[in-house]
Amino acid sequence: MSLTPDQVKLIKATVPVLKEHGTAITAHFYAVLLKENPSLNGIFNQTNQKTGHQAGALAGSLYAYASHIDDLGVLSPAVEKICHKHASMYVRPEHYDVVGTYLLRAMGDVLGEALTPEILEAWGQAYWQLANIMIKQEDSLYKSAGPWTSWRDFRISKKIPESSQTTSFYLSPVDGKPLPSYHPGQYISVSTSVPSLHHDQNRQYSLSAAPSPDHYRISVKRESSVRTGDTTHPAYISNILHADKKEGDILQVSHPFGKFYADSKEQNNGALVLISAGVGITPMVSILDTFVQEKQERRISFMHATRSSDVQAFGSYIQDTTSTHPHITSVIFNKHPAADVKQDTDYNFACRMDLDKVDKNKDLCLDDEEAVYYICGPGGFMRDMGDRLKSFGVEEQRIKLEIFGTGNMS
Repeated sequence: MSLTPDQVKLIKATVPVLKEHGTAITAHFYAVLLKENPSLNGIFNQTNQKTGHQAGALAGSLYAYASHIDDLGVLSPAVEKICHKHASMYVRPEHYDVVGTYLLRAMGDVLGEALTPEILEAWGQAYWQLANIMIKQEDSLYKSAGPWTSWRDFRISKKIPESSQTTSFYLSPVDGKPLPSYHPGQYISVSTSVPSLHHDQNRQYSLSAAPSPDHYRISVKRESSVRTGDTTHPAYISNILHADKKEGDILQVSHPFGKFYADSKEQNNGALVLISAGVGITPMVSILDTFVQEKQERRISFMHATRSSDVQAFGSYIQDTTSTHPHITSVIFNKHPAADVKQDTDYNFACRMDLDKVDKNKDLCLDDEEAVYYICGPGGFMRDMGDRLKSFGVEEQRIKLEIFGTGNMS
């Protein structure tokens, strides 16, 4: 049953209320939900709970949903990304029942008498309108995964340092069955027990190599902590993977999902421009590795920014690949290059990434009207790079961004 015109007006009228009280509602929602349903702690990122990022993201999503309740098509790309993340965590329809009950309850607890029966009914209808859209999309994703319908045991077959901060984990299925392929750029969820929390947690990690039938590779940066104001919170999973997990240990892994990818089978001869910073290099390496292994001749420009030489991952791989493939070029920005690395061999510019410094045609492929631009890195970096590309005349639909963290429709 869809919303009535009067209910749409009621939802739109709550936009200012959500702007003022949205975070209070969602923070209260998570606190009560997880206290009364501790089994759900394994789904929600506890670091994001402690920092308030999760509550802020949900508040932003509620605000965006109410603002566009009469034009939901605007939110379709964001909803699709959230559904892929939900599928990677095996969110089920029954979870929506629980979340809906506690979300409406939180609205009542925070807003009190301002939440009239009519507004409550409208929001109940609005919640299920969106929930049913997401349940349908997620069901389609589960069906696309075939018989892989829940967490699957994988063994760490190799653990290889790529830099002082990043380590690659080669994950092989315990059951020995061949692995499905994936589009380069997609991610998997990895779940493991966190002893200090007394329950499991999961995180999403980009696959960092071309598809293989016998293993997946992820490359994980060790995050020492996450800071909020004067408080630091532990980055649970990356520290457990780096410090505690050894070759032979078991992790639970999801089927690959994600909307950020390059399709090597796509009939498009336009150049691929891969722009990354920090650990955002991982999906780009997967894209590059896939196109190389499939002997694709598509023009590729690989541009990466690193804070220093010791934290740069895959430097040798990028050098070897560009030196043996004439249609692939690279530009490396290294803000603090080590004394023993050579400019124009190990790196090109000793600064943050600046698109004004590179060759507009050779590196940015602005001479190619079909070129597609993939950007992955910190949020501010992606916004800056995207805005600069637009200022050069690149249309928004040719710019692809990979955004991790909390699911947010705003």
